[in-house]
Amino acid sequence: MMKRGEKMLIEMKVKFLTFDPSSNGFVVFLVDGENKHALPIWIGPFEANAIALKLKKASSHRPLTHDLIRNLIDILDCKISHVVVNDLKENTYYGLIYIEGKKGELVIDTRPSDAIAIALGAEAPIFVEEDVLHRTKNAALAKEGRDLPDSIQEWIENLTPEDFKDKA
Repeated sequence: MMKRGEKMLIEMKVKFLTFDPSSNGFVVFLVDGENKHALPIWIGPFEANAIALKLKKASSHRPLTHDLIRNLIDILDCKISHVVVNDLKENTYYGLIYIEGKKGELVIDTRPSDAIAIALGAEAPIFVEEDVLHRTKNAALAKEGRDLPDSIQEWIENLTPEDFKDKA
């Protein structure tokens, strides 16, 4: 865990990437080191491909967009220090890329999927604001309805990444 200003950041890793047939899209699943927190993020096919290549430590014969961005940052003598999934609005996640350079720290707004692909390529840590994790769980409860029986609501609130280990 890291504190940035008043916000608590939880370091997370990509646990797996999978295809979700119900949405006809891809999901990248982030978990913290203690398997206490999990965050599924639905992403597009191009970002899924970039993340899959980074997870496999494979390279393409030409730089992909995420490689190009990382290369530009390197050429400018800067470094990607970390990325953060920092917000959730209307079921859409938001992210930031933190870059260290000669003139100090730069913060760039981005989609979390792009931030994850860039972080994996740069071997930079991925963080999620604790509040985003809390709001994600609450949004899932609201989507299911607050009138759920207490036992089901408790089960949803206590889901962990281990509950999904055999689902992908």
